Amino acid sequence: MSEPLVLGIETSCDETAVGIVRGRTLLANIISSSVEQHARFGGVVPEIASRAHLEAMQSVITQALAEAKVSLKDIDAFGVTAGPGLIGALLVGTSAASGLSLALDKPLYGVNHLSSHIAVDALDEKQILDPAIGLLVSGGHSSILKVADLASDVEVLGATIDDAAGEAFDKIARLLELDFPGGPAIDRLAQSGNSDAIDFPRGLTHANDLDEHLYDFSFSGLKTAVSRYLKQTPEAVRADVAASFQEAVVDVLLSKALSAAKAHGYESLIIAGGVAANSRLRSEATRRCEIAGIRLRTPPIGLCTDNGAMVAALTSLMVQAGASPSGVGFAADSSSGLERLLWR
Repeated sequence: MSEPLVLGIETSCDETAVGIVRGRTLLANIISSSVEQHARFGGVVPEIASRAHLEAMQSVITQALAEAKVSLKDIDAFGVTAGPGLIGALLVGTSAASGLSLALDKPLYGVNHLSSHIAVDALDEKQILDPAIGLLVSGGHSSILKVADLASDVEVLGATIDDAAGEAFDKIARLLELDFPGGPAIDRLAQSGNSDAIDFPRGLTHANDLDEHLYDFSFSGLKTAVSRYLKQTPEAVRADVAASFQEAVVDVLLSKALSAAKAHGYESLIIAGGVAANSRLRSEATRRCEIAGIRLRTPPIGLCTDNGAMVAALTSLMVQAGASPSGVGFAADSSSGLERLLWR
């Protein structure tokens, strides 16, 4: 099937999201976020997220169908995030997708959340889907991926050994008494700060670290350094702290990603995930990729955070590649890595 009509459901965390694509063309992308319900806790509460998915699911599916101007009977295949993520949240999505698949007798694909983020890159029909290094940066994940084929061959080269980049942003935002989620708040504050004001550490970048953790990340030491600086410097300029912290994160992310591209002979870099919306990461990536002769591929801002379009995009690629569907009855996996691209 060259241009399957696919409906994708994403419920791995706090967004109830449904996307519809035809081939590589995005027709609809509806998101209902429960972030405001979690804000007073300073982070996502799994039980609240699961209940929010249950309440929003039917409405979000209905809105997506209306926006795409199609009916459920028109859908050729359903895709759903099967892992990783919050297990209760995942079960809401997989249950909804399984019900639709059974009722309409249409194939069902349980796909990987991490790989789905990278698959957003496919939603530009002009984009050549050549092999690339993927830099996935979000609230729960920070990984460098070797993407030979989005639908069948994605290899993890490195990942965070403690906090993910987005998690570090949230924690530093709390120290700076900023709003949740922390990423956008720090990005806004940093724009009025001096990124060279404070020399915060770059984790796992020393020679002895690179021997064992060449493409891995660690942000816990950076978080501790910022905390200590704030305690020892009561007169600290918050904008300078935000900008310097952000610069340390961006520097490490791009240095390691571009090093991987050079080492593996790849000429493209895909940056995806919620932190891919960060303005400093995008501008610095543009500058460094131009110097390195690397083609930079970044999704539109609206497709960086969790969304249904990315699930539908990956599912569509799998359908076009002739992959066998998962079938109803597969088990969601909250802790799965990229060793599973497709659940069966």
